[in-house]
Amino acid sequence: MNADPTDVIAVSRSWLGTPYHDQASLRGVGCDCLGLARGVWREVVGPEPFPIPPYSRDWGETGPREVLADGARRMMIEVSPADAGPGALVLFRMKPCAVAKHVGILIGPATFLHAYERLGVIEEPLTPSWRRSIAFAFLFPQR
Repeated sequence: MNADPTDVIAVSRSWLGTPYHDQASLRGVGCDCLGLARGVWREVVGPEPFPIPPYSRDWGETGPREVLADGARRMMIEVSPADAGPGALVLFRMKPCAVAKHVGILIGPATFLHAYERLGVIEEPLTPSWRRSIAFAFLFPQR
């Protein structure tokens, strides 16, 4: 069973304005895109099930494994990106042939929230370009 999307959205929005900080996950202090997802997880689901190892910021990284998607599959409910609605965690492939390395949370049919370098946590339109970049989608499980 998945978490209530209304709760996921409310918690996600409470992170708005948090400054960008690579590999951090503290609301109001600093986070990156994965740190935002981790913080929302802690508030909606509970303690993180495993530690996150250090990771590269390279959005053009290629390789044989979708490490971020594989990790999400271990603890979340995978859905088709086409079926992802408000409250879903989405993974973006930022460059063709690269692994999915950017994370956002859908807020409504036309907006999403993410942490972006130099801007921090923001809500912005889910433009056709962003929508096309969605490679994977997951639902937060119920507590």
